Amino acid sequence: MCTPDTEADLDRAGLPVGRRGFTALAGAGALMAALPARAIEGRALVRRDVTIATADGTCDAYFVAPAEGKHPGVLVWPDIRGLRPAFRQMADRLAGEGYAVLTVNPFYRWQKSPVVDAANDWSNPAVREKLFGYLKQLTKPIVETDARAHLAFLDAQKEVDTKRRIGTTGYCMGGPMVIYTAALKPDRVGAAASFHGGGVGTDKPDSPHLLIPGTSAGYLFAIADNDDKETPNEKLLLKQVLEPRPQWHEVEVYEGAMHGWCPPDGRAYNEAAAEKAWGRMLELFKIELA
Repeated sequence: MCTPDTEADLDRAGLPVGRRGFTALAGAGALMAALPARAIEGRALVRRDVTIATADGTCDAYFVAPAEGKHPGVLVWPDIRGLRPAFRQMADRLAGEGYAVLTVNPFYRWQKSPVVDAANDWSNPAVREKLFGYLKQLTKPIVETDARAHLAFLDAQKEVDTKRRIGTTGYCMGGPMVIYTAALKPDRVGAAASFHGGGVGTDKPDSPHLLIPGTSAGYLFAIADNDDKETPNEKLLLKQVLEPRPQWHEVEVYEGAMHGWCPPDGRAYNEAAAEKAWGRMLELFKIELA
């Protein structure tokens, strides 16, 4: 989970604060250069900035899909730095693999995206404090309210194949959100992937992992090395509920990959580990969204 201690871990690892930050990767061209070459090749895409009406307001989001045909929908919950150029580029890449992708602004109640930019960089402690304040308010009922609207939005898009199940991915704080989404619509959500997700398995009676037996999704949990050192029991709790189920599942600690290693604009970005996690997500989707 992203906390002030996470930044301290990156400090101890010697990763400079400005590495791959917003100001360094603000443009689409820079983001394309940051991703491996195979990430930017693919079919023609349609891209739309969209708004989604929820019970609590209007969420700004980004939708992208192949220009032709119908495809499985995927709902993306970004990390604590929210919907921004890096996540748009990741959505484009996933759409190039044959999916209709919706990436949302989880903080729309308080601020439109981007919540981090050149003037409000993540390296600023005041910006981090503000975003952690938003995060504290994203309770399970709030996430369910949003997930309900987002899933309905996906199913209403002409590019989405409603005969195939929906996938969902979550980064950092998005880890629990993918479980909440799968539990909200177990008949509709077929795959859930968490990347360096925090708080997905705890000893509390309302731990997200306890919802997994009531879902029908396959799961991928890609765990950061330093997160595992902080909460080593989490992977065991996840395996305990996943292993009796018939659906595809994988729980793995990515040795040497620190919290936040997947987004290409992150201070902890690790290309080799990010590519491995991406490949495992595609394997999950191939099997469970077929």
